[in-house]
Amino acid sequence: MRNTDDLERNAIKFWPAEIAIHEKDISIIPKLIETQDKFISLLNLSDANPFIWKQILLTTKSIPGNLFLKHLMVLADIGGESLMRLKKELPAILENVLTFSWEGEIYSYTFQTLTQKENWSNRKLYVDGNGLTRCVDLTPMMEDICMLLFFGGAAITDKELPIDVINKCILGSMLGKVEELKSFTQQRYIWVSRITGGATANTLGQLAQTYVKQYLEKKLPEWRINKDHLPDVSQNERTFLSVDIVVKSPKGIYCAVEVSFQVTTNSTIERKAGQARSRQEALHRKGHKIAYVIDGAGNFARQSALRTICQYSDCTVSFRDEELNKLVEYIKELDK
Repeated sequence: MRNTDDLERNAIKFWPAEIAIHEKDISIIPKLIETQDKFISLLNLSDANPFIWKQILLTTKSIPGNLFLKHLMVLADIGGESLMRLKKELPAILENVLTFSWEGEIYSYTFQTLTQKENWSNRKLYVDGNGLTRCVDLTPMMEDICMLLFFGGAAITDKELPIDVINKCILGSMLGKVEELKSFTQQRYIWVSRITGGATANTLGQLAQTYVKQYLEKKLPEWRINKDHLPDVSQNERTFLSVDIVVKSPKGIYCAVEVSFQVTTNSTIERKAGQARSRQEALHRKGHKIAYVIDGAGNFARQSALRTICQYSDCTVSFRDEELNKLVEYIKELDK
């Protein structure tokens, strides 16, 4: 069993340079803060009619369509899960046309994607961590959601609107109102919407897993390494056990590898600790092993969880290359 003090002495605790580069590229918060003033200026100019924002957006190179939509989603506090739910609910309510009141006038907008099969997902909208590394022009799906976020709360319909639409899709009422828009925007970015923080944390977690996977692929070229389910180990009676990385030796021995790198403390390490004993027992019954790559100042702040993981881990290492090499050597020994 790895001593937690020894593990911490050999840890990095903060993102290694190889991942920090990617973190800077994909982190959502800096992109939003950097373009906040330009975004507000664009909305301040969009007071001629409720559709003029699109024309103004198309004339600027500093805010691509997907980043503009992300700003609106953060301001409205509506994320991907809410959008997918609204995509299912709204066709029966709006019948593909958004009729709304703006500045005392009645306007109509015909949705282009509301009744199509494709979900309104973060990935398809290019507003997740990976999508925002690209500058994507406004698509029909993005335009539909922008109009909903602007004017959904002002919709004129005999049917009851979802509460999120009524309470949150009201941004169009602020177009051109400089002080009101500035105050609302600043308050929202101080709070920093949970949808933004969640996307950043999830993306960085995936980067950590990818880094370890690629490291193992380089050091173990004859082994099969993927992000997959273990084929003969059940999580329950219905599903196979899912882990971060699955390593399969040429002789058919499996080693599950769980990865956690948290600079700030959160519950991820607690969840992994809660599963550690049952996972090790399930793997050992089939003759397989489980290893953990644990690092980050946040994880070391959870000593109790860390000790549990070390207790029920066949090999525990940090993110340093020399530590990952220990994992490589441990895995090699499994096939002898």
